Amino acid sequence: MTKADLMAFMPLIILAGGSVVVLLAGAVRPGGWLYELALAFVAAALVWTIALPATAAMPGLAVTPFSRFFAVFLDGTGLVALLLASGYNKRRGIVGEEYPATLLFALAGMGAACAASDLLMLFLGLEAFTFAFYILVAVERDSVRGGEAGLKYLLNGTLSAAILAMGIALVYCSRGTLKLAELALQAAPPEPLFLAGVCLVLVGLAFKLSWVPAHLWTPDVYQGAPAPVTALLSTASKGASVAALLLVLPLAAVWRGGHDILWGLALATLVCGNMAALVQSSIKRLLAWSSVAQMGYVALAFVALPAGGARAALFYIVAYAAAGLASFGAVAVLADGTDRDAIEQYRGLGYRNPLAGAALAVALFSLAGIPPAAGFMAKFAVFSAALRAGETALAVVGVLSALVAVFFYLRVVVALYMRPADGMEAAVRPLSISEGVALAIPTAAILFLGLYPSPLLDLLIRISR
Repeated sequence: MTKADLMAFMPLIILAGGSVVVLLAGAVRPGGWLYELALAFVAAALVWTIALPATAAMPGLAVTPFSRFFAVFLDGTGLVALLLASGYNKRRGIVGEEYPATLLFALAGMGAACAASDLLMLFLGLEAFTFAFYILVAVERDSVRGGEAGLKYLLNGTLSAAILAMGIALVYCSRGTLKLAELALQAAPPEPLFLAGVCLVLVGLAFKLSWVPAHLWTPDVYQGAPAPVTALLSTASKGASVAALLLVLPLAAVWRGGHDILWGLALATLVCGNMAALVQSSIKRLLAWSSVAQMGYVALAFVALPAGGARAALFYIVAYAAAGLASFGAVAVLADGTDRDAIEQYRGLGYRNPLAGAALAVALFSLAGIPPAAGFMAKFAVFSAALRAGETALAVVGVLSALVAVFFYLRVVVALYMRPADGMEAAVRPLSISEGVALAIPTAAILFLGLYPSPLLDLLIRISR
């Protein structure tokens, strides 16, 4: 490895090394500035990626414009998640170096998955961050619901890992290589063994993306995990999984069955996610089912891949990440001893805590696809790609699903601003500076991308070619 290669891979090295340093710092000085130290490592990786763009390759990994885009995306979400967690964890008694160190390890795993150049490194990256989330979901030791969520995520995740590994093994048995570039360029007609492997890989990734029918873990895990963990799990991990799927889909480019499988997954995910969200009284479960539905729009973009679907999927995941961070961030900052989980507990909070209420409302408008939020432009990009690809029926289902979703998103906004609080409601705790910044960043991103999406769309055209 040359010095230039080392410089290109330095953001991953910073995150992985930072995870070890935070663990050691916690052992030397328990409770001392660990979140600030973790923030410094994530910020350093982010600045390095932006300030020193470079390309490099080594066995299993390749730094490309595509991987650098996702590095910036992941580090940005990691920064917001750490800002949210620093105060939340202190209030909930989640102490120790495990949380910030594991979060850094998760970011390193997601970065490795996005930079993978062969299926083995892709698998290792995916399972590295999934393993980290097994710990983060159940990090609140005294929470019965958190322990249940951790166990459910572990059981489903290990099954997903086994399916993914089996699929990779079948692909290797069929083609004799794990390199993604070689697999995509092989002109041999897809034989049954290869197609079986590709299908198993798609099933494994469907779990990461909460696509129906591999979605049932999502509401229980999102509800049971600490809100800052859910904010990162619902955004960064979804982004890394979208990147992994974009790396894998060229393997099935010549197989019509791949299109049909994605079509069915998109249809089932759109309908199931939005219908289930209609009947939720818990805001975290509502946002969980909303996450399932939002990933249905990403699946719709993948169906339209030849007609600009990759660009639409990437724009959608960025817009969704901003909304997810803002919504779960608002839930996190409004929590004291316990999370405000019932929608009725948010009555009047838009006036009693204006910043958190505004962030949550803007995020919900974006998820519903109401202009001028980024979600409107994201849905427009997805539907445009679907119509260009001739997927009119699926686009109509997507539009109808979006109309249904407006009801349950606005139900929360109505509770925030149009229903008075009960007379016995306790005073709302004022937000700290870190919490205010953590909410302001994704909220500003939602409005900026909704009003001025061109710079990001132009960038996505260049990196998705």
